[in-house]
Amino acid sequence: MAAKVYFSSLKATKRKENHVSKLANLAKAGGLWEKFKEKELIAIKIHFGEQGNTGFINPIYTREIIARLKDKGCKPFLTDTNTLYVGTRANSVDHLETALAHGFGYATTGAPLIIADGLTGKNYIEVGIKGEHLSSVRIAGDIYSADGLVTMSHFKGHVLTSFGGAIKNLGMGLGSRSGKYKMHQGAIPTIDEEACIKCR
Repeated sequence: MAAKVYFSSLKATKRKENHVSKLANLAKAGGLWEKFKEKELIAIKIHFGEQGNTGFINPIYTREIIARLKDKGCKPFLTDTNTLYVGTRANSVDHLETALAHGFGYATTGAPLIIADGLTGKNYIEVGIKGEHLSSVRIAGDIYSADGLVTMSHFKGHVLTSFGGAIKNLGMGLGSRSGKYKMHQGAIPTIDEEACIKCR
């Protein structure tokens, strides 16, 4: 099924035009503001970045989306889920501290932060699917309970998917820790005995 793709260059050619205003214009052109209703709880799924890295969307951009949703009377919140691997996003306390260190505080964005699968990744809803490898997925409970969702994604490298963007940000990123484990459990390394030189 074909989809419309909206694009904006990084050039700012008009007076009072900047990257933030261009983002708002893209969202408007795509009809984002018409998708949600007053008082709806709207999750904005974003990657807060790993501790010490700069590969995440600047929180200033989230503020524009949040402000427009609030203008509609919505109740937006920024969210992500805990990671399966050990790091600064494996539990909600460390995850929130990382998000705040990267500038995603209320003073900057205008929205609260919620780690959607709970303190240790155990807040999820089991959802049945007709998948090739899985018959159910474990979706983060607070994402499942939201009235709507906006994803803000950046390109990233990934060992299983080559490049990650919006599809990976939702497909893997909405899963709880145990849900992520289910997704990755088939990725078991194998050894070609004939080619192996036993690390010599």
